[in-house]
Order: sequence, then structure tokens, then C-alpha cells
Amino acid sequence: MALPPSPVVHRRFEEHVRATPDAVAVVWSGRQVTYAELDVRANRFAHLLIARGQGRGAKVGVCLDYSIDMVVAILGTLKAGAAYVPLDPAYPETRLRLLLAQVPGLALIVASPTTASMVEDGGAEVIDLEQLADHLATFPATAPDVHVTGDDLCYAVFTSGSTGTPKLTAVRHEGWFNLMNWLRLEYGMHSGSHHLVVSAFGFDLSQRALMTPLFCGATQHLMASRNFDAMLAHRMLTRYDIRVVHCASSTLYLLVDWESARGGDALARLDYILFGGEALKMERLVHFARRQDTTCTLLHQYGVAECTDVATSYDLARYRPREHDVVPVGRPAHNTAVHVLDAELREVEAGHYGEICVSGAGVGAGYLGADGPENAKFTTIDLDGTPVRLYRTGDRGRIDADGQLVVAGRMDAQVKVRGMRIDPTDVERALGRLAGIREAAVVAVPDDRGEVELNAFVVPSGKDLAEDDLRTRLLWSLPRTMLPSRFTNLLRIPLSPHGKVDRAALADICRTRRSGGESAARPGPPPTTTNQP
Repeated sequence: MALPPSPVVHRRFEEHVRATPDAVAVVWSGRQVTYAELDVRANRFAHLLIARGQGRGAKVGVCLDYSIDMVVAILGTLKAGAAYVPLDPAYPETRLRLLLAQVPGLALIVASPTTASMVEDGGAEVIDLEQLADHLATFPATAPDVHVTGDDLCYAVFTSGSTGTPKLTAVRHEGWFNLMNWLRLEYGMHSGSHHLVVSAFGFDLSQRALMTPLFCGATQHLMASRNFDAMLAHRMLTRYDIRVVHCASSTLYLLVDWESARGGDALARLDYILFGGEALKMERLVHFARRQDTTCTLLHQYGVAECTDVATSYDLARYRPREHDVVPVGRPAHNTAVHVLDAELREVEAGHYGEICVSGAGVGAGYLGADGPENAKFTTIDLDGTPVRLYRTGDRGRIDADGQLVVAGRMDAQVKVRGMRIDPTDVERALGRLAGIREAAVVAVPDDRGEVELNAFVVPSGKDLAEDDLRTRLLWSLPRTMLPSRFTNLLRIPLSPHGKVDRAALADICRTRRSGGESAARPGPPPTTTNQP
């Protein structure tokens, strides 16, 4: 599929403005704005940026809760030729300060009265669109004449930091356009494919979730809540004609659990749920996926923030437990290729494991403000006599007999326990297959002697599970050397602001327990972030 000569994301939005100006673009907290109204507000903000010399090539921070103003700020930034940087107000202020220090050349920050104090020490001017309303009204309502190309940056987002310090990675219009155009063509998304955003603003997944409906001429629904709220999400799914949801796998489990416990079929009747971002625990979705009233297509997707979020997609209806020990993540998106390479960056044979690398339109511009080994992950190699620019994900995987990508975990996730190399994800999968376990997570933490030990956390589906029973049953599928040293029953597994398992919080529980803080066989809810459901 060839890209148009000018693959610029906001141009697609402007096409819908001309074609359907009175269609509803965004719904939030009982308010709505049409495509024409949203366009005028975004144009005026774009003119403001240009008048301040913060147009093409600038970086604009956006620290807003989900709102119409947030969408105005994003579209206006793009129209000015600048790139926006999500600064999630759900993050603790200490984390925001850490992230702000990593943004090179930040022009300004768009905030609100409730979020301004979080970023006022960020070294850039902070403005409020509501307070500037009268001033903005003096600018033209028409789009600014700015020549934006597919090679220009559209946004820069922070990685989750799950494998180290969060890094700011930049995405180009061409890659973002390619992603949303693929979703439109491959899955038939159209003006009726209304979306609901349920993930945190700082998550790379949220950027395409925010813009895809506007790219397709549909309506974007935003929850008026800083923290994820499964009850509110289901209420909106029931009330509005929402057809598509994008979310992390752990967030999907919570949505499914809520619907299963309280009845209803709003989630099951969606057109699509696009999810991924972490190893899939299929046992959490089996019942939902096999319900007779589930007509929704579940798309298990793989990607990284450095490559416009999605590289491959797999329809879960094709999953057969006896054929797959690990659920595949599918085939590449349009204009995208996936390579499994060995240590010398040579392609391995199908079925063999290696490092997953991504090439094509979606590969980003690199890490901003980084000139060290991080940017070496973006490299060019020779494939069949052709130079190919790709991103080395650091993930381990293989291509199966059907040509589907299977992700086996991180290349660097293996830890040495009692002299044996072990990937905690393998232990998690074995636990997840045991009866009585609703969810499991495993972390590797040094003990008092500095030796690494595995700690397993389980959420039982009924009564608490005994350590001896779990060890005995695990021995049917794992060697003794892979058994966790400790098992802890939890009410729930903590999630990070990005909706993934918060392994740092689990490690903190281990350290607290070793220091004498354990007071019960079953701890209460684990430490949470401000975005914890």
C-alpha cells in the first residue's frame, strides 16, 4: 500500500472538516464540538504558536486531563508544524519533573489551573487556553499556511521505563499516518467507528487512540476522569454508539472482569478491541472471547513506542491452545516489516529465536536529547543487498509455521537464579495455567545475601492458595530450578500509569517484607500509582 505524496496526519482531519463540518468530533463531560468548531479552535491556537515563533520544528508540552482543550492543543500544535509532548497529569509531580528535564528545547507547556503547578518548574512558559480565550479569538479561524511534510515530527512520547529510565522517542507524520491509514483500510474503520479512550495520556498507545477517530471522520469520546474507571467506561459504552476501544492488555482484563461480574454485553458488542503492550495472559480472556454474545473482534497487537506503537496484529479468533504455547502477535502492518535477527544482525530461519527488529514507515526518528548507546538501537543493515533502516526492539521472538510473529519476552529479561538462566515470564505463564489462579506476576529480586530469587504474586479466583500446593502443582510443568522462592496472595496486581503490570511496586513489596513489614498472609491492595484502577 503506497502512502500519499504528503502523509500528514492533520490533513486527513481537515478533509473531514470540509466534507462533514457539522459531524460531532469530540464528546467530553456532557459537551461536544463539531469538526468545524474544533478546526477553528485548533487553527487559532496554531496561529498563536506561529506568532510566538513556536511553529514548525518546535516542541509543545501538553499537560492536560482528557478534555476538548487537550484535542485543540494537539491539533493546533500539528497545524503549526510543531510536535507535541504528552505530559500526563496522572503522573506524580516528581516523575513529571524527571521527564521535563529530558525534553530538549521545550517551547512552552499547555496546562490548566489544576495541572499548571505540576509543570511550572519545567523551564518553559506555561499557558492556559481558557485564560487566553479572548486573545485566541483575535487570530484567524482559517488554517495557517505551513508546509508540513511526512518527515516532520508530530509527537514525542516517553517510553514506559519498564526496562530502565524513561526515554523521549520521536515519531514522524509519515509513520503515524501510515498506522492510522492501515487501521482504516485493514479493519474498515469509518465515520461510524466511534472510539473511547481508556488509557493514560502518557501512553504511546493513547496517541493513536486519540487521533484515529478524527483521522476516519468518527467521534472521539473522552472520559472525564484522570484515573481509569471501569464502571464509567462501561457506562459510556452502553450510552453511546462506541465501536472501538484501544487499551493495554491489563486494562482489558479489568474491563472484561467488570462486565462478567455485573452482566451486560456492551464490551462484547464492540466492533474492535485493539490491545497489547505486555505478555498476554490468555486465561483472563478465554471465557469472554468464547461467549456466544461476543461478536467483537479482539486484535492482539505488538509494537513499541519507538515505532508508532503497532507493528503487527493478530485476530484472537485464530488462536488454538493446542497449536500455540504462546499467543502470536500476528503479521506486520502495511508498509512495515518485522525481522528476527541473530547477534550479528543476520536473519534467522523461521521457527528460530532471535531479536525482533522493525523496519518500514513506522520506524521513528530516534530518542531526543540522546546521543549515546540508546540511539544505536536505530541502525541500518544490509538485507539482500539493500540498506534497511530498522529499530532493534530488544524483544526476543520467532516467526512460526504460519508466518505469525511470536514474542517470547525481553532479550535481557533472563536472570540467573541458583546458577540457571530463567525468564520470569515463563514462570508466569505456568502459574497462569493452574486452576484457582486468576492472575500471576513474577519478579526477580536480590535476597539478603545478594542472591537473586524469584517472587511470585498470585490473585486467586477463590480462597487463598497455599505455597506448598502451588509448588507441587508447578512441578508438573516446570523444573525445580524454576520454582519461585516465595508466593504471595494479592487482591489485585498493581498497574503502572501505562496500564501494564507495575513490577517496581511488586519488588517494593518484596523488600518491605524482608525488612519486617509483612504482617499478614495476604497483603491488602499493593502500592498504586495515581492512575491505578
